Amino acid sequence: MRIDILTCLPELLVSPFAHSIVKRAQDKGLAEIHLHQLRDKAINKHGQIDDAVFGGGAGMVLRVEPIAAWIDELQAQRPYDAIIYLTPDGETLRQPLANRLSLFQNIIMLCGHYKGIDERIRSTYITHEISVGDYVLSGGELGAAILVDAVVRLLPGVLGNEESALSDSFQDDLLAPPVYTRPSEWRGQAVPEILLSGNTPKIEEWRHEQALARTQARRPDLLS
Repeated sequence: MRIDILTCLPELLVSPFAHSIVKRAQDKGLAEIHLHQLRDKAINKHGQIDDAVFGGGAGMVLRVEPIAAWIDELQAQRPYDAIIYLTPDGETLRQPLANRLSLFQNIIMLCGHYKGIDERIRSTYITHEISVGDYVLSGGELGAAILVDAVVRLLPGVLGNEESALSDSFQDDLLAPPVYTRPSEWRGQAVPEILLSGNTPKIEEWRHEQALARTQARRPDLLS
């Protein structure tokens, strides 16, 4: 998978992609992540990429020219399965959406900033608008980092155990059950006996029951 990210603050994304599972995916050649500075396509020598809002009002808006120039250049090099804009008014990121995006080969992600982007970019280029939650961030960079992590970890070969991602919370509309490791007893708290029994069918039944109970208690909306 190749992911191209358009941003005016690429420095914010260097660290999230240089560690852990996303780094492993890149080291294995399973994912490529390219950061593109919007100011490289600025409209003048001062590096301008934004302007005042037509009609008046507070805040600045990213202009069409720098964004369009980058997308046109990238699309001339290869076809893209999705051009994603990270925005508070987009579709909320949930696991099924991450699953679908993990099947794509080439993706562009556009990080908004200031008051957002000119609406004409959205109507001309954008295929997916995604929000990471009902709150506002200073820009789309942190949202892009979350989306990349959620998608890249699903690529075949990235995780040491392919089944690990399949048992994550939300994959079957349930939260994950509690998990334990050694020691089997700690400060008077013992690991449930069923997990030490070696009876795999019973263990899976217990885990499903626990997942249902936890989902009912914490996220009953998922059960609907």
